[in-house]
Amino acid sequence: MLINNKFILNIKVFTDLIIVIAVFFGAALLAQPYSVLASKPEMFILLFAQLLLWVYSASLTKIHDDFSVLSWVDFISRLARIIIMQTVFSVVFIFFAKELLYTRYFIFNYAVLLGVGILVKSVFLKYLIDRFKSKVKNARKFIIIGSGETGKTFRDYLLKYHELDYSFAGFIDSDKDSSDQLHLGNFEQLEEVIATNGINDAVIALAPEKLTMLDDILRVCDRNAVRSFVIPDYLNFIGGKFKIELLGNFPIINVRNNPLDETSLRLIKRTFDIVFSLLFLLTFGWWLFLLIGLIIKIDSRGNVFFVQDRLGRDNKTFRCLKFRTMTTTASKKTDKFKVVEQRDNRITKIGNLLRKYNLDELPQFVNVLKGEMSIVGPRPHAIPFNDSYQEIVEEIKLRHRVKPGISGWAQIHGLRGDVIDMEEQKKRTQKRIQFDIWYIENWSMWLDLKIISETVLQVIFNRNTGY
Repeated sequence: MLINNKFILNIKVFTDLIIVIAVFFGAALLAQPYSVLASKPEMFILLFAQLLLWVYSASLTKIHDDFSVLSWVDFISRLARIIIMQTVFSVVFIFFAKELLYTRYFIFNYAVLLGVGILVKSVFLKYLIDRFKSKVKNARKFIIIGSGETGKTFRDYLLKYHELDYSFAGFIDSDKDSSDQLHLGNFEQLEEVIATNGINDAVIALAPEKLTMLDDILRVCDRNAVRSFVIPDYLNFIGGKFKIELLGNFPIINVRNNPLDETSLRLIKRTFDIVFSLLFLLTFGWWLFLLIGLIIKIDSRGNVFFVQDRLGRDNKTFRCLKFRTMTTTASKKTDKFKVVEQRDNRITKIGNLLRKYNLDELPQFVNVLKGEMSIVGPRPHAIPFNDSYQEIVEEIKLRHRVKPGISGWAQIHGLRGDVIDMEEQKKRTQKRIQFDIWYIENWSMWLDLKIISETVLQVIFNRNTGY
């Protein structure tokens, strides 16, 4: 294509693997003499596993994104995450292999040398790419056929990204934009423009009403040996993530990509939910539940738990558990949308404390074990609240493509609870739903771990907003 990303990506991956191999042997030789290394076949197993882990983690963290849009801070952050994965894997392997060769010195040397090696390689590779592009940038010329929103958005994208071997000549369109100096002609002049400007490639970004001209444009491009690429005009309705798939022999566009549609990824998330919930309940949960339950009974009359119907995955209703924080009379009135305020007289004394530190949500670990919720996901809404929110955000049901969570991406960004002012409530609701949808379309285990860590910090330092 116009963008030489595949070649550059292959270079990045290949040089990464060379560095991993070199660093591995270097760290091993610093830890043990060569004669010892030669007698340890286990090292080759670990090396092979580290190479596979590197390829997987590099893809997961997207460390090979375009240099022109990935800041060095982001790059170093992603690199640190990969090195942590490599280090943890080495420790686990050494533990189970009981191999004396791999000492703590090897692990330390490997982590430090790997970080330095990849960082130096990336700086040098960026320098080489910039030098190469300065010489070959004009090697291929291309035009964009269609100067509408899609065409101009693509042009802006090209001007922003640097890892390209192209020279943009201008637009072809019957509708000339007087503000754009790069209008080369109309559709009837396409063949003349190609010959006059030495065009090599054409990106076709026609508006829907002009798609009838597509066959004629493709014939002109073929007749003049111009490579043609078609951009479907779907930018006005796709989500932040989309995926092109094959259904038999038919290419289709998955408008809203959901990583958790993959069975294997759902299994990973579900396994984590079960292990994390069991560890919490067996270490802290059992005595916290007893202590909080006892205090609730002493503080006010009524049940320890508050059980409410909420909407889960696939719009299915489930019984969501919470510690009761309001008076028994107030807790029963769930048929109306009424915001809970910080000094709400319906809240009990212990309820204020539980809400302040989110401790009222702890029983939902039971919902997680039952498979109704996840540790991380969009917060589940009570049905009356969900109906009110749907009047504000019509695509709210997109949240129900995954299991709801105890904490979520929206919550750690301060979008917790509701407010009295209706205009502000609409803005918060819209933003919260946008954050929830972004989480669903960008899910990864790293993102879940980040949300869990931030949630714990917010609880400890009481940085929550909302009530």
